[in-house]
Amino acid sequence: MINGRDGAAATQAARRVPRAVAHPGSAAVAAVADALVDTCVHHFGRIDILINCAGTAEPVGSSILNITTEQFHQLLDAHLGTTFQMCRAAAPRMVAQGGGAIVNTSSFAFLGDYGGTGYPAGKGAVNGLTLAIAAELKEHGVRANVVCPGAKTRLSTGPDYEAHIAELNRRGLLDEVSMQGALDAAPPEYVAPTYAYLASDLAKDVTGQIFIAAGGFVGRFDRPTPAILAYRDHHSSPPWSIEEISETLKRTAEVRPPGV
Repeated sequence: MINGRDGAAATQAARRVPRAVAHPGSAAVAAVADALVDTCVHHFGRIDILINCAGTAEPVGSSILNITTEQFHQLLDAHLGTTFQMCRAAAPRMVAQGGGAIVNTSSFAFLGDYGGTGYPAGKGAVNGLTLAIAAELKEHGVRANVVCPGAKTRLSTGPDYEAHIAELNRRGLLDEVSMQGALDAAPPEYVAPTYAYLASDLAKDVTGQIFIAAGGFVGRFDRPTPAILAYRDHHSSPPWSIEEISETLKRTAEVRPPGV
């Protein structure tokens, strides 16, 4: 099954894949997501793999200083809404049949380095949603992972995109290496194998992880863990004062290795 909001693009893509069925529409709409899964089961008898790879670019010049509420919600719908609706529709079928693989798409942008609002917020939410799905469905044999891809697509080409990346570099948000990587990304063929691996039986024991696939680079984000800066027993000690918190942070900053 190949889905896309652009019916012509979905149909064109389906023609390049043997036995593929195109199903246009926004997967952020519950009825479209349900119909996609129902059609898959009708044509193929089951649904073993779900790959969510959807999104849209921020408006040109978008920032927290000028984005509208409507624009923000549209961005969340494109990135998080599609992922949620498809997982919601597919997960019960996968549990009922005893297994399945979900691969969701996030982005380096969730770190905030590329600016914006709804784009990094949506991608960060995809990470959290995927980790929760992986934990919940592990006992049912359903795996869920994330790929943060870096590839030259319709979202990462053109003068507006190039101007945006150059501006981020000028403002100090992107270093020179990151800027050059963003402007000279490899084609999608260098990212696709990571998706295929996570969907395959070779990854049958891999779940709840966030991977990176960009050009010749394959990586993985470590799971965030809290670093304890200080501790006191609330049964026998008062709350921390703001001065104590400040001094604690100063001390930990002084002993932290450079670049960490």
